[in-house]
Amino acid sequence: MSAVNRRDLGLFILRVGTGAVLAAHGTQKLFGWFGGGGLTGTSKAMEAMGFRPGRQSALAAGLGEAGGGTLLMLGLATPAAGAVSAGAMAGAVSVHAPAGFFNQSGGFEYPAFLGFTAAAIGVAGAGRYSLDHATRHHFDQPWTLAAAFVASALAAAAVVGKRAIDQAEAGDDADDAGAGNGDTG
Repeated sequence: MSAVNRRDLGLFILRVGTGAVLAAHGTQKLFGWFGGGGLTGTSKAMEAMGFRPGRQSALAAGLGEAGGGTLLMLGLATPAAGAVSAGAMAGAVSVHAPAGFFNQSGGFEYPAFLGFTAAAIGVAGAGRYSLDHATRHHFDQPWTLAAAFVASALAAAAVVGKRAIDQAEAGDDADDAGAGNGDTG
């Protein structure tokens, strides 16, 4: 019997802790668990934050967090789990970025930390104490790592970019409406 590998044990603890936090946030969005708004409440919130259509955005965010977090906890398809979780957190970072970095001011510190941690686990791999190891890394291949992170980055860029464009257009429309009413600023 081999001794416990500290590095793998550390990855296990980090993976389970990070995955549990992400999964809990995702289930708030999807099912209203842990005081969340469920899909209906989250859809409205997503619309208010500028993610349109709100229901699809809420579903994508919830599935990214709950699904990615659950896979991280299990250590299954770890590159995809880390990439999906990091991509979901990129959307949250875009919402909190105007408030600055620190969490106490409503900044992006917390979602950025979750995203970077999930990405790091996805790149490092799940370690020995995981379903990836038990399945002989069937879902944890070098090509999976590259494909998952490229796809997640492209999807996150598209979603965050669309939100930014929509917000800029909404701001222009508000400026135009104010100018049409004799408002000079």
